[in-house]
Amino acid sequence: MSRTPFSVLLVLSLASIVVFGCASAAPLPPRAVELNQSGVEALQSGDLEKASARFALALEFHPRFVDALVNLGLVELQRGSFREARKRLEKAVAVNRHVAQPHHGLGVLSEREGDTVRATKHYRAALEVDPGFAPSRANLARIHFVEGRLDHAREQFLRLTEVAPEVGAGWAGLIESMQRLGRQQEADDALDRALLAAPDEPEVRLYAARRAMRSGQWAEADRGLEELAGAGGALARSAWGWLGVSKLMQGARDQARQCAERAMAIDRDDALATYVMAMTVAGQRDPNSAAWMDRASRLAPGNSVVSWELAAGRSR
Repeated sequence: MSRTPFSVLLVLSLASIVVFGCASAAPLPPRAVELNQSGVEALQSGDLEKASARFALALEFHPRFVDALVNLGLVELQRGSFREARKRLEKAVAVNRHVAQPHHGLGVLSEREGDTVRATKHYRAALEVDPGFAPSRANLARIHFVEGRLDHAREQFLRLTEVAPEVGAGWAGLIESMQRLGRQQEADDALDRALLAAPDEPEVRLYAARRAMRSGQWAEADRGLEELAGAGGALARSAWGWLGVSKLMQGARDQARQCAERAMAIDRDDALATYVMAMTVAGQRDPNSAAWMDRASRLAPGNSVVSWELAAGRSR
């Protein structure tokens, strides 16, 4: 299957850390709070220079302002200044280790450095402080999933749906983990709950369309996937790939190939679109079919979800 939804859902934006008022040795000056908030807005808009200046000024008003320390660390992380980012985040922990955000920031930093073992420890530290802190829960679950610890991933995604039922990432991860574990009925039950809790979340809609596809409800599946394909970015890539699968299952190979090409225009290494392309050329006895299939298997080694869904459609 495609790397989506996880490239879409579970790699949290560095600017997505929620900014809370943190306990400090002295009351926070109102101007420091205002500067920190306006810095968050600048960070979310991508203006790193303005964000950095505002966070730094907030710290001049209150040098032990944990939120501003964390946010300044995130700016440095965005810039690729890992050493400076760690300095800011570790200082925030030293000021008040009973706040989740600095632990989470250190986890994000460790992931950027390629150290998922250390990242996991930081995310767990954040959750010890606040079990309801969704960003750390989502990232911890994603690490388990990517590294093949599916039972652990399933448990963390399940907890994420409890603390943040409105977050599509939790439901998507739970459903996908269940499918990978071969527990399709439980995955469908999770989808039913997701449709009640977060019916408008794109990730939930994607799984609903995939289920409609497996059930042979082609019009419903294609309509849902076409709507998601118009969203752009990685979500569109995944939607085009699954729309290609739907067209394959309907016997429309030319349309399937067009969908695969649309997905690969967004990401030429998309595993699902490559698989669809391989299947379309195989049906035409193209001499390049073996090369396409080999490429698809290398992009998604050991992943049987796509084959399973195609088989499910053909068995009806």
